[in-house]
Amino acid sequence: MSSPVSRVKNELKVGRFLIPYRIYENNGPHIICINGVQQSMAMWSSFVSRFSKNYRIVLFDFPNQGKGKVVSGPSKITLDEQVQILSEVVDKTGLNKDTTMCAASWGGVVAVVFASKYQDRIKRLILASLGTKPNKKMAETIKKGYAVDINDRDQMAKVLIESFGENLPWQLKQRIISQFSTMKEDDIRAFYEHGLFVLSSKQLTDLINLKDIKVKTILINGEKDTIIDIDDVKFLATQIPDCELKIIKDVGHFLHMERVEVLDIYEDILSS
Repeated sequence: MSSPVSRVKNELKVGRFLIPYRIYENNGPHIICINGVQQSMAMWSSFVSRFSKNYRIVLFDFPNQGKGKVVSGPSKITLDEQVQILSEVVDKTGLNKDTTMCAASWGGVVAVVFASKYQDRIKRLILASLGTKPNKKMAETIKKGYAVDINDRDQMAKVLIESFGENLPWQLKQRIISQFSTMKEDDIRAFYEHGLFVLSSKQLTDLINLKDIKVKTILINGEKDTIIDIDDVKFLATQIPDCELKIIKDVGHFLHMERVEVLDIYEDILSS
């Protein structure tokens, strides 16, 4: 019998950042969710609706996401800073070594770096839409987006949707357009800078030793994902010692946001 769900909303000061978080309280197993770039806690709404009655779920926003803020210093946030934020969120929200981390896209990069550094602090990784390097389509999208005038927010959103969001429901496409229309200029510049960082950065296998990830890891990728090559994901799966790969038909980069039925796969994994 699951406990009634109550939601705690708070924020955490981490160095020069202010990090909002939510806890969906439950006596069940712990899950922490890590957003992709320019996504917020809202991306997990259907996930929370499905699982919060049986799991204790923590959501949070990095700076330049949702209500996450850079209090001082440059708007650019390094990977090391993101890993430190994740570490302090884990400490603050009372999670322990039995935690499952569910991450999407760039959030998966943060999660694997965390897992390689803190091997005894989590039980399992579920990583959606993660590769080891930007593919040709991703590089083209970043360059095309960078060429758009910073004030042409609709065109920015259009570039992203046409590149890898075509399978999203109409309502979510409209949400992306609305999100870009209200973004602050600093957040836009941080988004551009992140894209340039992705283009210039090394492969994930050069950033960390994936053999250091000792926890059970499940990779979930959409068959129609245009910015993650399937062969690259298969290679990634061979580099993590205890890793399982699931390729999902008829979905792209956004998986459960495109088809809610993808949550059935999460259900199977979480209950195993």
